[in-house]
Amino acid sequence: MRRNAILFVTISVLSGCGGSAMALVSGIWILDLTRSSSLAALAGLCVYAPTLAGPWCGALVDRLPRRPLVITVNLALAAVLPTLLAVRGPGQVWLLFCVCTVYGVAYVLVDAGESALLPAALSPDELGHVNGWRSSAQEGVKLVAPLAGAGLYAWQGGHLVALLAALLPALVAALYALLRLRRPAPATASRRPGVRAGLAVLWASPSTRLPVILAGVAIAASGFTTAAGYAVVTDDLALPATFLGVLLSTQGLGSIVGGLVAGRLIAKFGPTTVAVGGVALFAASCVGRCLPWWPAVVVASVVAGVGLPWALVAAVTAVQTHSPDELLGRAAATANTIMFGPIAAAIPLGSAAVLLGGRPPLVLAATVCLVAAAVVWRRQHSASPPQPAMDSKPVRADSPS
Repeated sequence: MRRNAILFVTISVLSGCGGSAMALVSGIWILDLTRSSSLAALAGLCVYAPTLAGPWCGALVDRLPRRPLVITVNLALAAVLPTLLAVRGPGQVWLLFCVCTVYGVAYVLVDAGESALLPAALSPDELGHVNGWRSSAQEGVKLVAPLAGAGLYAWQGGHLVALLAALLPALVAALYALLRLRRPAPATASRRPGVRAGLAVLWASPSTRLPVILAGVAIAASGFTTAAGYAVVTDDLALPATFLGVLLSTQGLGSIVGGLVAGRLIAKFGPTTVAVGGVALFAASCVGRCLPWWPAVVVASVVAGVGLPWALVAAVTAVQTHSPDELLGRAAATANTIMFGPIAAAIPLGSAAVLLGGRPPLVLAATVCLVAAAVVWRRQHSASPPQPAMDSKPVRADSPS
């Protein structure tokens, strides 16, 4: 199991390096070509919009061998990234949006496939800890990847970044092949449609429902404030767009801390309580970014780095712990749709709201997050009897691999 844990963490590091570098560089690239903060923020829409098809992608994951699927998806991503070499001016911006969309589809399939592979490679007691380490590793690369990506972009442009990013999915595919999975038992196929099956699993218990909803609120708020982040840096603080690389790197610092302790907190307090804390911290980070002082904005990025992984790790661990294996692909993908799907609407809404200035969207996002956290906290503590930290029901590892 230790070998598998190391492999999963290494996969998260490599995926995080490529994904975070390209996410920043795509936005800066579009901003340089179009001089539009709204268009730059809309690149994120292309990444998150495919999550709306999550339940159907999850059904595909449940019907196919999971390890070959994630390997194939990563190799396809490695083949698509070099097409960005054709970007020479504003007329080729559509290529950047297309590649961002391919990234989004790959994320949906790989997230669902990997969530289904984890219980087949790790014991139930290890899931929370490894999920926290993976989050810490993946988000922690934001300490170096955004700065490196922005530096390479400033030095040689986006073409070099795209070529280097194309190497990482190929390496990830090789690491998936090295995983040692437990021999699967015959799985019982579900006849229920993908959407109904995934929703039924998630909605069956507040132990899964509440953490997933809270993570969705925090992630939607982060998308809603994307354009505001550009505006605060370039307009309110009068700093260059590449300063966003500094903010993402400091957010990675917070994510290292948040991910390392997330597993212990989940084991002690339960996923729902950890998710409430994560959403509240993200609300505080939104307030901090409203201050007209760049050090405060940097500190707020650290706080956001702690809060978002707490909410996400809590939700993912709850789904993996409480879902039957034959439906785990659909449950995980449906959870991703609930968590990341709203961002497809939040990003364009935030791009429009930023016309009022950078700070009003941040205040609104903080208010929504605090209300959601307070409602769930009150509901959880008014329930009788209280929910245990983790469900005692074991996760079966009988899926094809």
